[in-house]
Amino acid sequence: MKRMFAGASALVLGVAMAGAVQAAEAADAAEIETVIVTGTRTTGLRAVDSPAPITVLDSTALSRVGQTDLIQAIAQNVPSFNAQAFGGDTANLTLSAKLRGLSPNHALVLVNGKRRHGTANLAVLGGPFQGGAAADLNFISLGSVSHIEVLQEGAAAQYGSDAIAGVINIILKDASEGGSATASAGKYMSGGGETADLTLNVGFQPVPNSYLNLTYQTRYHDYSFRGDVDPRVLNTTFNVNSSSRLSRYPQLANHPDFPYMNRIAGDAEYRLNIGAYNFGLELGELELYSFGTYGDKYASAYENYRVPNLVVGRDGTVARPFGFSPREVIYETDYSATLGLKGQMAGGWNFDLASTYGKDDVSIYVKDSINRSLYIDTSTATTPGQSPTDFYAGAFIFTQWTTQADFSKEFDVGMAGPMNAAFGAEYRKETYEIKPGDAGSRYKEGSQSYPGFQFTDAGKHDRKSYAFYGNVALNPTEPLKLDLAARYEHFSDFGDTFIVKATGRYDFNEQFAIRGTASTGFRAPTLAESYYSATNVSPTSAFVQLPPNSAAAALVGVNGLDPEKSRNFSVGFVAHPGYGITATLDLYQITIKDRVVGSGALFGSGGDVNIPAVRDAIIANGNVLDPTVTQTGINIFTNGLNTRTRGAELVLTTSTDLDAWGSIQWSFTGNYTDTEVTKIATPPAQLAGASLFDLTSIGNLETTAPKYRFVLGAFWTWDKLSVNLKETLYGPASRYDSRTGCSLATGATSPTCFKNKIDATFITDLEISYKIIDPVKLTIGANNLFNKYPDKLNPDYRNTFLTGNANGYVTQYPTFSSFGINGGYYYGKITYTF
Repeated sequence: MKRMFAGASALVLGVAMAGAVQAAEAADAAEIETVIVTGTRTTGLRAVDSPAPITVLDSTALSRVGQTDLIQAIAQNVPSFNAQAFGGDTANLTLSAKLRGLSPNHALVLVNGKRRHGTANLAVLGGPFQGGAAADLNFISLGSVSHIEVLQEGAAAQYGSDAIAGVINIILKDASEGGSATASAGKYMSGGGETADLTLNVGFQPVPNSYLNLTYQTRYHDYSFRGDVDPRVLNTTFNVNSSSRLSRYPQLANHPDFPYMNRIAGDAEYRLNIGAYNFGLELGELELYSFGTYGDKYASAYENYRVPNLVVGRDGTVARPFGFSPREVIYETDYSATLGLKGQMAGGWNFDLASTYGKDDVSIYVKDSINRSLYIDTSTATTPGQSPTDFYAGAFIFTQWTTQADFSKEFDVGMAGPMNAAFGAEYRKETYEIKPGDAGSRYKEGSQSYPGFQFTDAGKHDRKSYAFYGNVALNPTEPLKLDLAARYEHFSDFGDTFIVKATGRYDFNEQFAIRGTASTGFRAPTLAESYYSATNVSPTSAFVQLPPNSAAAALVGVNGLDPEKSRNFSVGFVAHPGYGITATLDLYQITIKDRVVGSGALFGSGGDVNIPAVRDAIIANGNVLDPTVTQTGINIFTNGLNTRTRGAELVLTTSTDLDAWGSIQWSFTGNYTDTEVTKIATPPAQLAGASLFDLTSIGNLETTAPKYRFVLGAFWTWDKLSVNLKETLYGPASRYDSRTGCSLATGATSPTCFKNKIDATFITDLEISYKIIDPVKLTIGANNLFNKYPDKLNPDYRNTFLTGNANGYVTQYPTFSSFGINGGYYYGKITYTF
């Protein structure tokens, strides 16, 4: 690995040395133009001069990816930004991402510098993205984005809780003329995932001294399937029950999907319509501004197939002779709007007053399903039963209203540069609501695959917070820059916190500088983490997600959640050795105390360790579980452990002038991340003999993200032709898994616990564009050009599902794969610019 790293670096440096002097001048000019607003309150600061590590992605870099969603656009340009490729249950309908190997909740999303609201669709089921309720980036159109500033360090003292890993600031386009139209289409090489997208952007000036920039995007993505056969419908001999499946229901052999009846392993289908506006009006020394987004989404994901004999009435009628494949469906509306006024007031103070309201409303339906108990209970010895096949399961709603005032001014204090002083205040109110499902979805164990929310699950919760903060940026001597920040914040449900940050940079000369940061952080658990309550079911198991703030949770020794506290340290350098080369390397360490994470599977029945208190908690929470399942238990969010994340981030860029053959922009970026659980709390007395965590849940934190990721890129432009080539090396990832629980006590020596791993993998991305006439550009490309897949799951692990006649056998590939389970994606685009 070290030899490869050194060789790739030497290659980039060698090519750079061959470049002409004008290439260096062009690179320097580009650096001068890159001015940032994130991580600093100093006006006019260039990214290359920043004391903090920050990556700037312009609209052209974001558009040079196959997928037209914002998450993938960032993930393919920032190695420390890890995108979710697959989720369980409704998490497959709202994919998220995480920065520096932490939770999605640890990266704060801003739009034009203002806080973005989170999603209402909490990621509940176990996995590396469990607990994620951050802003859904896919409700922001890629076509509306001017550029993105990714601050890769803790910034809670500047922006508030949930900026522990960093900040993603999305700057919207503000052009008052011109625009573009882009149509694209693509699909996976191995089938499925057909995608079509149309994006329109236009800018104009509605009145003098103003701008209004509008964007509309519509996108469709179809299902994909990467699963194996369903052993429950085969004529097999390893189990008495399974051997008789097909003989009892021979009609299954005529089903068009036979024997791949279980379609759960793949992408969800979705249709997305989103719009954005950005408006500004100069009023003398003042500017009135407003911006916002609106989106609606339909998404549908297959759940586990149910076999024909699951639902049989008292008269012997089989309710669904071919069985059925339930689907979880959401109808989601997401919007946000900001109104603000900024300018300069008496005394030379700059001010910015703004208020932002955002809402995410997710209605959940279950399609092509049935309520088993309702069907049986309404049947008689001579008549079949009755049950709906489509259900309304309930809704999640999250709102956030933020009002803030920022003030800043530069003072000449006799130093090498002026002192910039800034202060401000922020008020925020958040609400989280769960609405109950219809009567059919709630009857007894509820609708198959996704029971409706019971009245005991439903409720509306809110909290308020207010903050005061200050920031001083100093330039004591010409080479030294210092930036100090402090923040006091009060939460109505968690009390007070005071956090600080200190950042410094020292330039030894124009070629070399060092920089570093030390900060403390604080994250209040999201309302969803505190109050989410539901039942998660499969054909063989039923697990209740207990809300930590409930009386039922107290029965297993959990009495609500506490806030997380963090410490962040980083040190690095910035180098300009000449020939247009820029190199940065930053090392970091992030420790989080009382981290909010999802527990492992705590079994009430059917596990290696079964806990009486778990069964009591399920009853106390008012849940009725499917009587046909063989495993029952709970999951719960808790402050059960401390973590330490260490890593390094490398960025190396240059360019080569090829004279008449154009030029090549080279980049070599890399990220190394290692997360370790440093402390696990002693389990409550109610869980004696068990633990809140197992090897699977610990692996979700420590080993499911690639240990490293390096990207070597070359972007060649020549006349009307451009070629973008990226070679990415994803490091190894792994996790221990089990059907019945990977206990920390027995660990990997347990005969029921198996290691699933993904070896280091190279992925190639290629895009070729040509301007057929000046305003029209045609593009073809591929993500994962050579159709690479992650290593398959451990065959011994899969065999436990096969011999157990369990639906889990359908899953062939690790769902934690960072480059997905679908293989290569091929696409074409046409862009008209005016």
